[in-house]
Amino acid sequence: RDATRRNGGKKLSLLIFLSASGTMHHRSFLATPLIVVAFGTMAQCFLPWPLRSFRRFATARLAESILPEFAWRAREGCWRPDVRDVEKISWGQPAKKKRTGSRGTPHRLNEEERRAFDQARRNGYLQVTGSAWRAQRRDAPLLNSYRSLCDARAKPMIVLHKLRPCSYSDKLVDKLVVDLSPLRLPRDYQMLELRLVEVILAEFGIQCESLDEILTSDGEDDDEEDANELRPIYRIPSHFIMWNVDRQQGKQIGKYLGNVFNTAEPKSSSAKKPKGNKPGKGRRSGGYGIG
Repeated sequence: RDATRRNGGKKLSLLIFLSASGTMHHRSFLATPLIVVAFGTMAQCFLPWPLRSFRRFATARLAESILPEFAWRAREGCWRPDVRDVEKISWGQPAKKKRTGSRGTPHRLNEEERRAFDQARRNGYLQVTGSAWRAQRRDAPLLNSYRSLCDARAKPMIVLHKLRPCSYSDKLVDKLVVDLSPLRLPRDYQMLELRLVEVILAEFGIQCESLDEILTSDGEDDDEEDANELRPIYRIPSHFIMWNVDRQQGKQIGKYLGNVFNTAEPKSSSAKKPKGNKPGKGRRSGGYGIG
């Protein structure tokens, strides 16, 4: 009341009222609400981290429930691109981090490839028509961009190649391909591949294609270890696992493997074209063939 009278009859806030108290007892009492406020602020700042930890734990549990005793890992501390730079070079813009792209390896996407790229980020696996080859660029920019994205996220690349149906035969025509090279651990490829082949055979009854020919990576090669440590992904050879599937099986297995490796980004939105972004020129038109 005395503090209110001294302030001309106006109401005071709690902190001003406590500050107006002159004794040491009231000053020591002032520290209590300040500590509570500070603790509450810190709790709000660190609140997202437990939620993120829970989400990672739930993802790990999901993988274990699908594949019992299945474990996989990716190399840490090696050179990898940034996701933001991968998105920029997919629009034909320069990346901040050197070696993210290359003039000899096209990454720029057209409208159709952009839709497939955005859909692949949400679904966890990429769907392409045929080999995704684009004659104007003499390469497959969609596969290059998606492989760089998987390398930035340290995830295997899962691609469903939708081939033309055979009208004269009931043979399985589509191919589901898993590329383990974004993990950058050649020593683990053989063990991981054998495990995936066993699981897909047990769950879907589909045998891997040409297993003996695919297991060719040499984990003891020091040059290969150095390449996976320092080189960009387009300078590293791929390591494929392939299955012959029909369209429905390919989508089911692609979604299944996407859950196992946690490759899906459900909250990923469709990328918008940057302002002032101009179409690139091919080599035949005097350009560098980046797009």
